[in-house]
Amino acid sequence: MARIIVVANQKGGVGKTTTANALACGLIGRGFKTLAVDCDPQGNLSYAMRADDQQEGLYEVMKGKAAPAEAIQRTEQGDIIPGSLLLAGADLEFTDTGREYLLREILGPFGNIYDYIIIDSPPTLGILTINALAAGDDVIIPMGADIFSLQGLSQLYNAISKVRKFCNPSLDIAGLLITRYNARTILSRDLREVIEEKAVQIGAHVYRAVIRESIAVKEAQTNQESIFKTSPGSNPAQDYHDFISEYLEGAT
Repeated sequence: MARIIVVANQKGGVGKTTTANALACGLIGRGFKTLAVDCDPQGNLSYAMRADDQQEGLYEVMKGKAAPAEAIQRTEQGDIIPGSLLLAGADLEFTDTGREYLLREILGPFGNIYDYIIIDSPPTLGILTINALAAGDDVIIPMGADIFSLQGLSQLYNAISKVRKFCNPSLDIAGLLITRYNARTILSRDLREVIEEKAVQIGAHVYRAVIRESIAVKEAQTNQESIFKTSPGSNPAQDYHDFISEYLEGAT
């Protein structure tokens, strides 16, 4: 069965989409069949993977206007069910009983087709993020090396705890991933220590790998290509390789 990984953080600007993109592309590069799912109305992952925004995507599938298989686009970076701005009204549109399980039902048929399904969740704790958590096996939480990322962790942890209690008791926090890290600054080093202390309080793992700050990330996004293709020798590319290896070690 496919292992479903949710990349989540309600704070924007922490490298969430970059992490989802790198994780999907990195797993494919290691020979795993991988599907990316863009739950973010901003559609940044869809853009980064060059998905066609004129075709049916996650919104149409959640509304029952398209079959899940019809929404999968095959790009140079891998398979993706794209998101769109139409998802922005999800909290108001999806109000029926069981709305928390829409995504789980959508992804069910792909369990024997893919090895991994990577969900990029929106920077909110609304129904789309709840759907992602209800469908997931693992949660990876990107944490920018800044105080605001740390402040939002408790809120996210509370949301995960509620989903475990009411929707998905097997949901696991695979780990916290420190992103946009600059080892040359005292602040980044101090915040890393604080993040590790906070992780102990909530019983979460902090990955040894940290994602270093680099212009290579923005260059890859601008070129709509994987960082492993545009800058394979860059610090972030090497860091993401290390992170993926560490995740796979923990998942076995």
